[in-house]
Parts: sequence; C-alpha cells; structure tokens
Amino acid sequence: MSEPLLQANGVLKSYRSGDRRLVVLRELQLTVHAGEAVAVVGESGVGKSTLLHLLGGLDRPDTGSLRFRGAELFAPAVDLAAYRSRDVGFVFQFHHLLPEFTALENVELPFRIARRGEDSRRHAAAVLERLGLGDRLWHHPGELSGGEQQRVAIARAVAPGPALVLADEPTGNLDPGTGAAVFRTLRELQSERRFALVLATHSERLARGCDHILRMSDGALAPLGEAETRDYFDGAVR
Repeated sequence: MSEPLLQANGVLKSYRSGDRRLVVLRELQLTVHAGEAVAVVGESGVGKSTLLHLLGGLDRPDTGSLRFRGAELFAPAVDLAAYRSRDVGFVFQFHHLLPEFTALENVELPFRIARRGEDSRRHAAAVLERLGLGDRLWHHPGELSGGEQQRVAIARAVAPGPALVLADEPTGNLDPGTGAAVFRTLRELQSERRFALVLATHSERLARGCDHILRMSDGALAPLGEAETRDYFDGAVR
C-alpha cells in the first residue's frame, strides 16, 4: 500500500459555547489514499462538516496530527492558503457561486486565484460539458436552476486538478435521477484524475457508491460493514 495522501491521528476539535466547551471531534483517526472515495455518514450536527473544514485547512484542530503527503499540515511553515488553492477542491452544501460571473468564469476562478492561466478556460469548459452544462457556459447563476448551480460548484472543485476533493452533500439539491448521474460522472472524473474524495452525506446511494463508508458518532469515525450499513440506512441505529 502506498503512503496515505491524507492522515488524521488523534484529532480533537472543540468550540466554546457560553461558559463551557463543546467537544465535536475526539481522538479522531482517518486515513485516505489517492484515488479513494470515502463516505462519512452520521446524524446532522454530529461533526461531519467540521471534519471537512479541518481536512481542507479551513479550521485547525485543538490537538492531534493531520498530515498531507507525509507532512504536518498545520506546521508553522505551511502555507495553508496555497494548500487550499492548489491541492483541495471544495463542494459545499451551498453553491457559493459569484452571481456576477458566468458558469464558465466561476469554474475558472480557482485557476485565477492560483495564478494558473494556462488553458484554464479549456479545462473549465471540458468539465462543465462532462457534467451536462455545455450549453450553459455563459449563463449566470441566477439563470441556472439549483441543480445546475450545484453542478457548476462540482466542476469548480474538480477542474483545477486537486489531489483532494471535499464534498458536503454534493448532490443534495438534485433530484434522484440527476443526482445519480452527476455522482457517476464525479466518480468517473475521480478515476481518471486520481484525486481522493471525502464526502459527507445522508444518501445511501452516494455512500454505497464510495470505496469506504465511515460513521461519525461521539466525535469519532468507525467503518460500517455491509450489515451495519444496511441497518444504519434502515434507521435501526440512528
């Protein structure tokens, strides 16, 4: 087995709530290899989004280690802004598209932030076309449906060629048929580009479409076997 792309060891994260401290993640362990797809399931509010924020360098753990390609991500010398713009693609629950930009310009934005002008328009257009938006390149977000906006957000995350894509309910705004097709295309792009995918989801279809399913509970992650996965989505262990 090759060296992990991303590894969390003993991660603890808490927030102050009034006069007490609320622990969200405790002694959390996670290992993700290049090209793997990992689904994180769990009840709303259990800490799935917090985990994605830590993995993406948007927040810092209180204690513990988070290593990317073998190097400590939160070491003082690490440029987290460069990590976020170069190595990570984000798909949030809300699209966060710039309304004054077209779909194509929104997908080009990460290239501009990273000062990568080479063929950015071609790469952006190619991924949008793969996601069924070839005829919507020059439309602004206000002219797109919610599902189309979500597909633009997915294209924006994938097009620059990140090593890691973090997705928070990536098909939550799509109808089941469109969501399945978009997720299938996302997995095809992952297979071609070999990025790791970590997604938080309540969808059984998305979870089962990943290589591993981990359940978050009491601030920690545990793998779900076939029977446990079936029981979880049947509601027996919610």
